[in-house]
Amino acid sequence: MIPGLETAITHQESYDRNVESLRSLGLVLPRISELADPAENLAEKMVEITDADPDGPEARNLFRVHWHNGADRRSLVPVPEHVVLPDALTGVKAKIVVALGNRFPMINTHKVLAAYGCLIPRLMSGAFDATRHRAVWPSTGNYCRGGVAIATLLGCRSVAVLPEGMSKERFDWLNRWLADPNDIYRTPGTESNVKEIYDACHKLAKDPGNLILNQFGEYGNYVIHRAVTGPALQRVFDHVNADGTKTARAFVAATGSAGTLAAGDHLKKALGTQTGVIEALECPTLLYNGYGEHNIQGIGDKHVPLIHNVMGSDFVIGISDTACDDLNLVFNTSAGRAYLSQHRGLPQEQIAQMGDLGLSSIANIIGAIKYARFNDLDSDDVVLTVATDGADMYHTEMAIAEDRHFGGNFGEVQAAEAFGQHILGAGIDHTQELGRFDRERVFNLAYYTWVEQQGISLEAFDRRRDQSFWDGLMDLVPVWDGMIDRFNAA
Repeated sequence: MIPGLETAITHQESYDRNVESLRSLGLVLPRISELADPAENLAEKMVEITDADPDGPEARNLFRVHWHNGADRRSLVPVPEHVVLPDALTGVKAKIVVALGNRFPMINTHKVLAAYGCLIPRLMSGAFDATRHRAVWPSTGNYCRGGVAIATLLGCRSVAVLPEGMSKERFDWLNRWLADPNDIYRTPGTESNVKEIYDACHKLAKDPGNLILNQFGEYGNYVIHRAVTGPALQRVFDHVNADGTKTARAFVAATGSAGTLAAGDHLKKALGTQTGVIEALECPTLLYNGYGEHNIQGIGDKHVPLIHNVMGSDFVIGISDTACDDLNLVFNTSAGRAYLSQHRGLPQEQIAQMGDLGLSSIANIIGAIKYARFNDLDSDDVVLTVATDGADMYHTEMAIAEDRHFGGNFGEVQAAEAFGQHILGAGIDHTQELGRFDRERVFNLAYYTWVEQQGISLEAFDRRRDQSFWDGLMDLVPVWDGMIDRFNAA
């Protein structure tokens, strides 16, 4: 049995302790199928939990770990909150549609969903003992926050592993949620330094009381995004396409752990879309087998995640972190917003929505624009993407970018220049349509991380070449739902 793909109880005593522990807390766990279609399956439950603080460590927030929370993060909406970006903002005819991840509870990002997907099979099988184990969450910031949030609700202790150079807002949140500062494990470097995170996890794994839940290699991350995020985005498209005249062309998202990209596999089967993979141009691993450092926080790099279905990817698109930093200033400063209003003609309501877009979200939008230009898309074409988190996670990064790129003086002229360079000037450079041999190249690149460094067997590595492997993973959803039902009943 591959860890993280458990389908039965493997450690009975730990399972029994988990049952007793969660029973004492009065907890009930949501099924994956309920999170996939909460409007159909959780309407009554969502009414019951309206008074629960969406930002607090309340167990009822487990039933908000889905895309259908309203802007108040308390109510249930039939269509996930999203933004259709106007062509005055994108410079392309195609509809760029962005699902908003900051509606998720506790951490204001969809990474809390990934954390739930990774922990559930371990908890339901007894591989993770809620009374004895520490859940170790390796991350570049948002996933470890999601893991800490989920584990806290379940009465479990966590360890957050993340680079020391991540945004101050991430550490501020962790300091509020973790009682012991030693449970925040800072690794050298910044966003690109994933290898250092793995090295830290090897050390932590020597303690039998720690269980590593590595989002880059946990198939539960893939499964839950394909099962939950995929249908959510399909509902968004159906809403945008209410008149039946539009065509979904692609799902575009930064690689990160590659969990979110699993939604592309769902959309490809349901809507016939292509999948575009975004990475930082300063660390162009997939594009150029390159290296470097970047600041698009939340997308990782310097390796290919085990759970990335490379053979199902169609495009790789490189985005500069300078573009994301500069546009963060355009979208979230008074000077930038004045430019958008007076010179781009955006109404205040649309300008306010820019606050829903964090650094990786901006990267996704630029990637969608580049995809639209590369493929010469028209007004009836739709490119879907996600806003992983909002601008509130990067206020301190704005000051750093303003000082670094503009000498501390960012006005309307600078906003116009940044917009012209990074939006209107976003061309088809550093965009590669993947053929068979391109996919093989990227696939093989992952060998060095997972077989040589992380000890994955060559057989387990190679079977990921076939789409049937990824499709077969979805058979786990009803199995895990059944395990959740039995656990709740116990």
